[in-house]
Amino acid sequence: MKVLMINASPRFNGNTQMALEQIAATLATEGIDSEIVPLGTRPVRSCIACNKCQEQGLGRCIFDDDVCNKISARMDQADAIIVGSPVYYGQPNGGLLSLMQRMLYSAGAKFAGKPAAAVAICRRGGASVAYQMMLMPFEMMNMPIVTSQYWNIAYGLEAGEAVKDMEGMQTMRTLARNMAWLLRKIHTGQGSAPQHEPWQPMHFIR
Repeated sequence: MKVLMINASPRFNGNTQMALEQIAATLATEGIDSEIVPLGTRPVRSCIACNKCQEQGLGRCIFDDDVCNKISARMDQADAIIVGSPVYYGQPNGGLLSLMQRMLYSAGAKFAGKPAAAVAICRRGGASVAYQMMLMPFEMMNMPIVTSQYWNIAYGLEAGEAVKDMEGMQTMRTLARNMAWLLRKIHTGQGSAPQHEPWQPMHFIR
């Protein structure tokens, strides 16, 4: 079983990457493979509502000049997806939103039933809004949403600061265990509920 994770941050080694790596490490302990795909600084065109993907039954976006169809093909081979993004003006990275809109509209039928989750990383505010925005496309495509002990949010500005958010990192580990549990239930019908760590609450004044 494999989880595809998309890092929408233009900073490959930033806080979003570190949060996803925390998830990947925990998935590995649960026997689940994962892959982190960076969007980086590559441009992603927006959907222009041409509807060619539907009219021609392509199962992919008709525009093939960016990463959309490449990531869509990887998602087709994966068993679950997690998207992670920094928060810009209370929203996820615009490139990620364009990717999700095109990928799920053109090929979403193939992803139905695959578990999905989102992770938002921010300096201070706007994370809960960005988090919900990333989940909305999944909710329209019959994809079960995997949750954690809290919203999947971690705080940090400079690279490495999010790792100091103990509750945030614990939330990532709990998300990974819940994802692994659901995947096992789906694919084998077995697996007891995950054992969770004692809660480590934090607040802005650390």
